[in-house]
Amino acid sequence: MAGGAFVTKRQVSWDTQAQELLPGVARSDADVAAYRDAVADVLAELMGPSRYLTVESAERLLARRLQEPAFATVLSAVPRGHEAAVRRVLNEIRTYRQSACSSARDLPAMIRIALLAQIDLLWWGHLPDFTADADVFAARELLHLEPLRQDHMLLFRYRLQTTTLMGRAIRAAERRAAPDRAPHTAGLRFPCARAELIVLLNQLADEFARAAPPGTPPLWITSLTRSVDHQRHLRSLGYAALLPSAHCVGYAADVEMTWFRRFGADQLLQELLIRRQAAGEANVIDEGQAWHVCVRPGVGRALRLIPEQPKRS
Repeated sequence: MAGGAFVTKRQVSWDTQAQELLPGVARSDADVAAYRDAVADVLAELMGPSRYLTVESAERLLARRLQEPAFATVLSAVPRGHEAAVRRVLNEIRTYRQSACSSARDLPAMIRIALLAQIDLLWWGHLPDFTADADVFAARELLHLEPLRQDHMLLFRYRLQTTTLMGRAIRAAERRAAPDRAPHTAGLRFPCARAELIVLLNQLADEFARAAPPGTPPLWITSLTRSVDHQRHLRSLGYAALLPSAHCVGYAADVEMTWFRRFGADQLLQELLIRRQAAGEANVIDEGQAWHVCVRPGVGRALRLIPEQPKRS
C-alpha cells in the first residue's frame, strides 16, 4: 500500500524484472553526469561567437565529438548501440524544421534535446513501446490518474484533452475570458503513467507547494504517456516529438514551466527539478514552456504515493 493506493504484486515483480534487464545498469551516475557535461561542452562549441551554425557544420562537429569517451560510454549502452544512437541524433538534425509548435526553438535546442534524450533510452529503451492508443489504454502496468484524482491522491494538476467540437469551443472561450487562468496546453490524451513516475511527481509537487510564493497554483503536468502513433502525429504537426521516447513506455512527463513565471515560481521549479537530477532521480530537459522529466530506474519504488506530511508540534 502506498499512501492509500495499492500497487499490485504483479506490478512490483514486473518492475523488478525490467530492472534486471536494463542494459544501461552498468553505466554509473558519474558516466551520465560526464555525458551531460560533454553535451554542454558541445553546445558551447556549436554556438561559439565566431561560428555560423548550419545543419552541415553541426553534423560534422557531432560526427567527430560523439566518438569521444564521454559520449561513447553512454551511447554504447543504449539499445542497438553507439552507431545507431549517433545516426538517430544526426537524423533529428537533418529533419529539423523550425516551428511555432516545437519545443526546440532553434537548431541548437534540437541538438540539446536529442542528445539528452539518449539518457532516457539508456534507462528505458529496452522496454517495448505502446504502439497504438489502444495499447496505452489497455496497459495493466500503468496507473490511471482519474481514480487517483477523485480520491484526492494526486498533489499535481492536469486537465484532460477534449475531443469534441463543443469541448474545444468551451476551451477557446475560457482562454479568451481568462487567458492566464491555466497553462496553454491541449491537456492529457492519456491520463496514465508508471507508478514510480507518479510518486516522483507527487514528491515534486509537495516540495514545490511548500516553497512557492503564496498564491502559486500546484504543479501542472502537460503530458504523460503517449503511444508511438500519437508521437508520430505530434511530429507531423511540427512538435519535437522524438522516437523512441520514454513517453512511449510511460516513464516520462512534461511539467509546465512558463505559466509559473506570473507567480514568480518558475525559477524555484527549475531549481527543484535540477536538484532531483543532481540527486540521480531523474533526467531533466529544458524544453521551453514545459520541462521534460524522466524518472530513473528504481526511484519511487516502494515509496508512498503521497509524501508523508510533517507532524506539527
